[in-house]
Amino acid sequence: MKLNVIKLDGAKAGSVDLDEALFGLEPRVDILHRVVRWQRNNAQSGTHKVKTRSEVNYSTKKIYRQKGTGGARHGARSAPIFRGGGIYKGPTPRSHGHDLPKKVRSLGLKHALSAKAQAGELVVIDAAISDGKTSLLAKMVEKLGWKRALIIDGAAVNENFAQAARNIDGLDILPTMGANVYDILKRDTLVITKAGVEALEARLK
Repeated sequence: MKLNVIKLDGAKAGSVDLDEALFGLEPRVDILHRVVRWQRNNAQSGTHKVKTRSEVNYSTKKIYRQKGTGGARHGARSAPIFRGGGIYKGPTPRSHGHDLPKKVRSLGLKHALSAKAQAGELVVIDAAISDGKTSLLAKMVEKLGWKRALIIDGAAVNENFAQAARNIDGLDILPTMGANVYDILKRDTLVITKAGVEALEARLK
């Protein structure tokens, strides 16, 4: 699968051969869903907590006598039936993470790359290098028409480019090892450098 390579200024910079095993698959929604769900569940903090009837700040004194009132039998005011009482079976701190086989995770990334390639939302650039000026990079990005883009570079991200891109709304940059299904699908345009393509092919083989 051949794709044209461009520079950040929009000029052509030849072409690149993309591996069909990474960019030419028929995207499967079920696999993408499983991987995204795994990512989001692992990212959830799980610090939710409510107070039970033994933790709310109330006296445990019996509110009125057992018999003779004509009302229902009650003990402490902290019972869940009363306003301000403890919560019954509420959330407690726990991990929402679950396991997912490595092969499924790897396959999910391949399908995410293929989905972007199939939708025509994949762009390959020569290199992600900048002099560190945000204004110049912002003009280039606007000229290229990238509204919400994710740039995947090689093993390491160019420090000046990362600094220039830091304050541009809708533009994010990740090294190859940081590439993940959720971030790829969330953006309108996936931009990969030539070094990034080589690193992804080496990572996912």
